[in-house]
Order: sequence, then structure tokens, then C-alpha cells
Amino acid sequence: MHDPGIHRPGELWPSTAYARQVERLRAAVGQTVYLVELEASDTHMAVRQTGRGHILLDVLDFPRPDPARGLAPHLVLLDDGRGINLGRILRISLGRAFDPSPAQLVYQDEPLRHRLLLGERTLSKGFIADRSRRLLGQILGRGAPPALDTPGKEPDNRAD
Repeated sequence: MHDPGIHRPGELWPSTAYARQVERLRAAVGQTVYLVELEASDTHMAVRQTGRGHILLDVLDFPRPDPARGLAPHLVLLDDGRGINLGRILRISLGRAFDPSPAQLVYQDEPLRHRLLLGERTLSKGFIADRSRRLLGQILGRGAPPALDTPGKEPDNRAD
């Protein structure tokens, strides 16, 4: 699911940029659009881009938006029978699926795109060791060592 950090307390949600993008989406109803979707489960999050176009049938109000769960106030209705919440879409473009120009972008969740696709990667030996210890501790019924709960802190090597 979305990181709750997508909505920061004290900031207007949804933003005015979001409202402008919803208007662009509504203007694109009836046209072929290309989506970059998020697929989330309890264990992973994936980005899916098939390159297949869909006709945008409508942009509907979503009755239960929730920024903490990544549910936006609107969903798009597509010709394949799906209704997808905008909180589950990274990008919608017209004309081309891959590498669209800025003029072809109708909707883009820029903060999420930046965090997921362009964010700093933390895959290192230390990161893998920290997460492995945390997961092993959970499997064995132990809590994670306090150092693993504090990012950037090295765990001590003492036995429990």
C-alpha cells in the first residue's frame, strides 16, 4: 500500500495539482489512455506497465478516500470493466505508453513516482543483514533488537 508519508499533516489533501490533473483526466474521457499501475500486497509492491491502451470511460468520485491507505478521492473507469482508484496509478498518458512527453501526461503521482522509481536505493550488505535479523527474530517469536528499529543505527553483536 501507499506510504502514509504521501500525505503530510498540515498540508492540503488532495493538492491543487491533483485537482488540475483530475480535470485533465475528465477532458480525456473517450480517448485511449496508457496506465502505469501499482500492484500491492501484504508482502510486496510492484509497478506494472503493459503498454496496452484502454479507453477511458469516466472519472468517478470515490466515496471513501483515505490518504493513509493511499486511496485517492477518484477512480478511473476503463473499457475492460475495471475501476481503478487514482491512488493505485502512477501515471496515465495519451498517445504512447512508454516515455510519453510532458504534453502527453494526463495524470502522474509525482511524489510516489519519485519515492518508488527514483528514490535512493538502500540495498547493501548492512541493510540485508539488518532486515534478515529482524525477520528471523519475528519468525522465532522475538522482537527485533532496538538498533534495528532505529534506521541508521548499527546493531550490536551481543547474543540475546
